[in-house]
Amino acid sequence: MTSLTDFSDLNDLPNIDVELFTPPSSERLGIPQRTEHAPKILLLYGSLRERSFSRLTVEEAARLLNAMGAETRIFDPRGLPLPDAEDANHPKVDELRQLAQWAEGMVWCSPERHGAMTGIMKAQIDWIPLALGGVRPTQGKTLAVMQVCGGSQSFNTVNQLRILGRWMRMLTIPNQSSVPKAFMEFDDKDRMKSSPLYDRIVDVMEELVKFTLLVRDRSDVLTDRYSERKESAEEVSKRVNQRAI
Repeated sequence: MTSLTDFSDLNDLPNIDVELFTPPSSERLGIPQRTEHAPKILLLYGSLRERSFSRLTVEEAARLLNAMGAETRIFDPRGLPLPDAEDANHPKVDELRQLAQWAEGMVWCSPERHGAMTGIMKAQIDWIPLALGGVRPTQGKTLAVMQVCGGSQSFNTVNQLRILGRWMRMLTIPNQSSVPKAFMEFDDKDRMKSSPLYDRIVDVMEELVKFTLLVRDRSDVLTDRYSERKESAEEVSKRVNQRAI
């Protein structure tokens, strides 16, 4: 089941210095505000453990995003079949794809396992197609990548997620987060402790909101390609000039 988060209360962010917390806005970025609704961000995590640190990290990120004025949804990967093991009309696949179309930006957070992202993380991305009924669920949308580590800090997973983001034709923001020894960064209430690692996640979410505000009204222009226009023109020409239907 998808979690619809509503953590917009700054009182629920004890690690934040409220006087220094400045939510991004179209006005501050100096751009015309054509789209008025809150930025829509989908968050994915890569573990099914009962106490999943990638999920806890995503929940912290969602709280921050809500406090910055975004609307967030967290996809629960439990019950999602392996790619191609079921038809695309499987309820969990349909749910994920609808969320991907709904979103204007995404956050991907995976544990690092054997030096790579988990299969659970990859399966979610593999179920999101490049094109779906004439709609491209990911192209031109923003992406922030994060990872959690059981031991020392590593960047293998975020590097892999960046490759996938590029392949999915997403605009992956420059900043990223890698949380080493994640089991030490959360308290007994499953909230992330105050630390430079937490502050980095604040930075990443702030940057994601900024880029989403900058890009979402310009996505069609940024993803308009000569090769695709040429292909479309050739298809129209064939249809118009065919001898019979």
